Amino acid sequence: MHPPVALYIHVPFCAARCPYCDFNTCAGLEALFEPYAAALVAEIRRAGAALNRPSARTIFIGGGTPTALPPALLARVLAACRGAFEVATDAEITGEANPGTVDQARFAALREMEVNRLSMGVQSFDDGELRWLGRIHTAEEAVTAFAAARAAGFDNINLDFIFGLPNQDPATWDRTLAQAIDLGPEHLSLYSLTVEDGTPLADQVRRGFIPKPDDDLAADLYLAACETLAAAGYVQYEISNWARGISESANQRISESQIRNSQSAIRNQCRHNLVYWRRELYLGFGAGAHSFAGERRWWNVRSVPAYIQRIGGGKSPEAGRETIERRLAMGETLMLGLRLVTEGVPDARFEARFGVGLDAAFGPQIRRLVAQGLLERLPDRVRLTPTARLLGNRVFAEFLPGE
Repeated sequence: MHPPVALYIHVPFCAARCPYCDFNTCAGLEALFEPYAAALVAEIRRAGAALNRPSARTIFIGGGTPTALPPALLARVLAACRGAFEVATDAEITGEANPGTVDQARFAALREMEVNRLSMGVQSFDDGELRWLGRIHTAEEAVTAFAAARAAGFDNINLDFIFGLPNQDPATWDRTLAQAIDLGPEHLSLYSLTVEDGTPLADQVRRGFIPKPDDDLAADLYLAACETLAAAGYVQYEISNWARGISESANQRISESQIRNSQSAIRNQCRHNLVYWRRELYLGFGAGAHSFAGERRWWNVRSVPAYIQRIGGGKSPEAGRETIERRLAMGETLMLGLRLVTEGVPDARFEARFGVGLDAAFGPQIRRLVAQGLLERLPDRVRLTPTARLLGNRVFAEFLPGE
């Protein structure tokens, strides 16, 4: 029997492309909406048939802006998932949305498709910052969209924010956090602005029109967010992610035994992303989508027309693949698992996967990082110290081959 899978569906279309974005997205291709949806349906059906209709525990519709597609086309894609895979009755089904492209009717349509988790790219509650980021919505429109999502029945909503803009005013960041907390979403994702090669932002920085983001400022804003969100009852379970609510805990604190046993004490986590961080099986569909299964990783062509053409011609959309050798697989397990700041990497899970314990595989690195105050060695797992959450890449590099 095939193990349960997580499904990722990539919708690359956007109303406008943000200058900092390096995702596989495009604007102005409305004529391809219907053929792209048809190609997704065909790819999903082929995969389900090849694997004999395995169970799917999560579905994540990302982009791009999935809500740029007409609801009828999204409904066809989700129907294909349910036809090709045995979608669990309690599956988490997430849809990304841009506050500038949705209204209550569209939210209601998503709920009718049984999308039960919404992820909205708000990025800021300051109109000046939104203009700088190239967003097509205002702060007021983001608040209105959130209210519309609630009215449509969404009770599991994530809001995305970006911090560390050049010369960002800490007071503005504080107001954005306060507004987010006041709305009361179940989940928050906070990401530091990064300058990615090939983006308009990178070109502007290279030419001196915009200063590079200040790492020290970004660190200060991150620490401020950690403190503010903790005081508001949000639990940081991953370097960039917070969830609201602790199950079966009247005093709103997580006991050490709960952490050691599992992360089930933390409610409202993104179950789909946990699959990535725990390095478990997922299948990606659409232009540029990636898939992972144990020792293999593969990805589709990035071009939307090429993807449609390949699927329509009965060909595989695969553009490349790699076999992951054992040493790299172990290092990736640490690199990804340590992002889970409460769970970390459990000894039992690592040994079950690789047949060797954490200390046998990485004893010198673990001891060195513990001595540096960057890693915590518990009896049954390793995890980052709070200090190391700002230095994650330095820690992760210790476990990768050749570093």
